[in-house]
Amino acid sequence: MAKRIDVSGLSAYYGAHKAIDDISMTVEPRSVTAFIGPSGCGKSTFLRTLNRMHEVTPGGRVEGKVMLDDENLYGAGVDPVAVRRTVGMVFQRPNPFPTMSIFDNVAAGLRLNGSYKKSQLNDIVERSLKGANLWNEVKDRLNKPGSGLSGGQQQRLCIARAIAVEPDVLLMDEPCSALDPISTLAIEDLIGELKERFTIVIVTHNMQQAARVSDRTAFFNLAGVGQPGKLIELDDTERIFSNPSVQATEDYISGRFG
Repeated sequence: MAKRIDVSGLSAYYGAHKAIDDISMTVEPRSVTAFIGPSGCGKSTFLRTLNRMHEVTPGGRVEGKVMLDDENLYGAGVDPVAVRRTVGMVFQRPNPFPTMSIFDNVAAGLRLNGSYKKSQLNDIVERSLKGANLWNEVKDRLNKPGSGLSGGQQQRLCIARAIAVEPDVLLMDEPCSALDPISTLAIEDLIGELKERFTIVIVTHNMQQAARVSDRTAFFNLAGVGQPGKLIELDDTERIFSNPSVQATEDYISGRFG
């Protein structure tokens, strides 16, 4: 069940350093929201606050509120591990578990979170690999190591692993930056299909990719050298790329800085 994200007054720190400042935004369910902006402006840090991965970093802490429908993910008594099941993540570089088979990679999260019969696992693994458009390529070698796949296949395997536990939200941190153009296109097509079931947030440095895959785009920027990153503008992607309301957004998209 895809869910809506409402962020209000969120700031994130690394020790005494404030990385992002006072961000408020809404991410609609069953949509793709892209985060763009120059390197170091806090896009990935903000993404990691949405499933409480930021606080895994030494000195990482957050102020503010992240609501997933009616639940505050930073509320008292909320289990961060449970949050990460509900809000899945796909990282920049494909990271299949190297010693595990393709099957066991997809089933890993399921086995951690509960007990399943073999027939149930088989069904969920097949469904997840089909959902990641990978089933036809790997169905005859499910016991082979996931690390033996190509880079693009490994990234789709990681997506299959993430969706196997049926999260409400899928976060993607530059999921195509390590991939060739054909694999990138396969992931972009897949994102278009997955948004029918999930709320998706993607960080990308590729302007064309943001324009192709997202419904809404958020532009982040630094207030100045040594200053925290801020959300400058959030709007429908078509408007951001054709008629942004902030000059800095237009300057960045047109390549005048960043």
